Amino acid sequence: MQVPYFHVVFTLPPRIAAIAFQNKAVIYNLLFKASSETLLTIAADPKRLGVRIGFTSVLHTWGSAMTHHPHVHMPCWKHVFDMTPGGGISLDGSRWISSSEDYLLPVSVLSHLFRGKMLAMLKAAHQAGHLQFFGPHAELADRRAFKAWLEPLYDTKWHVYAKRPFAGPEAVLAYLARYTHRVAISNSRLVSVDEMGVTFKYKDYRIKGPDRYKTMTLAVPEFIRRFMLHVLPKGFHRIRHYGLLARGPAKSTTIERARELIAVAATAEPGKTHQDSDPTPASSAQKPAHPCPCCGAGMAIIQTFEAGCMPRHRPTASATAIRIDTS
Repeated sequence: MQVPYFHVVFTLPPRIAAIAFQNKAVIYNLLFKASSETLLTIAADPKRLGVRIGFTSVLHTWGSAMTHHPHVHMPCWKHVFDMTPGGGISLDGSRWISSSEDYLLPVSVLSHLFRGKMLAMLKAAHQAGHLQFFGPHAELADRRAFKAWLEPLYDTKWHVYAKRPFAGPEAVLAYLARYTHRVAISNSRLVSVDEMGVTFKYKDYRIKGPDRYKTMTLAVPEFIRRFMLHVLPKGFHRIRHYGLLARGPAKSTTIERARELIAVAATAEPGKTHQDSDPTPASSAQKPAHPCPCCGAGMAIIQTFEAGCMPRHRPTASATAIRIDTS
C-alpha cells in the first residue's frame, strides 16, 4: 500500500532475557503478544490516532556478537521488528486516517504500556505454572521470590524504537528479508577457524564511525554455545501478522478496503496522490548513477580520496563525493 511506513522495535530488558533462555516458547510468545497488543491499543486510542492498524512482527534473538538479545521488529537479547503503516482504518471503518509524516505514536507511552503488559503476563504465566527455572534462577519457582525479582523492572526503562525509514518501506523489507530465515551468524562474517578458536566480524553498536567494525575470537565450545542460544523451539513461528494484516478469511477483504479508503483520502486532498505518501522520489524510476548494491537506491558521493588513503569519517560540508581514485 502506498502509505508511509514505520519501523518499530520492542526489546526485552536483560533481566527478562536471562529467564527467556530457559522458557523460550513461553516468553517469546508473550513478547509477541505484549508488543502487538501495545501497538494495537495505543493506535486505537481516540486521543492518539484512533485507528485500526496492521503490521508484521519478526523475532530476533541475537546481537552482533551472538549474545542473547531478544527483540521484535515490526514493518527488526530478543526483539520484534514491525513494519507498520503510518495510519489505519478509522474505528467505524469509514475512512483512512494517516499519521504525521515522521511521527507514528509516542514512544514513552508505548514503552510504559509494553512494560505493564509484559510484566502482568509474566506473573500470570508463573501463577499458571508455565515457567521453569534452573541453575541460579531455581529459587524463582517460588511465587513471592518471582514477584520480588520482577519488582525492579517497574522502574527500569524499556526500550521501544519507532522511526520512519529514510529509504522507504522497500528498504526495510529488504533489511528484514536478510534476517527472517537466517541463523545467528552468516558465513560472510566468519574470518578463520584454527587452534585458537573461531574468529568472526561483528559490529559494536556502542561506538560510532568505522571503529565500530571489529573482529572477535571465541574458543570453539563458546562459539557453539552462543550459536545454540538462538535455536528456537520446534514449530515456533518467528514471523507473525497482526491487525489489518492478520491471517484469516477476511484478510484480503480488509486489505482491499484499506486500499479503497487510501485512494479516497488521497484524492480528497488537493495535489495529494498515492505517490506523495511514498518517500521515494518519482525520478527514482530511472536507474541511479551510483546504485546501492543492497537496495538499488541512489547513493550520493560525499568524498573523494586516492587509493591507499583513509577517508575522513566526517567529511567537510563542501565535500560532494566519495570516490576512490585508482589511477
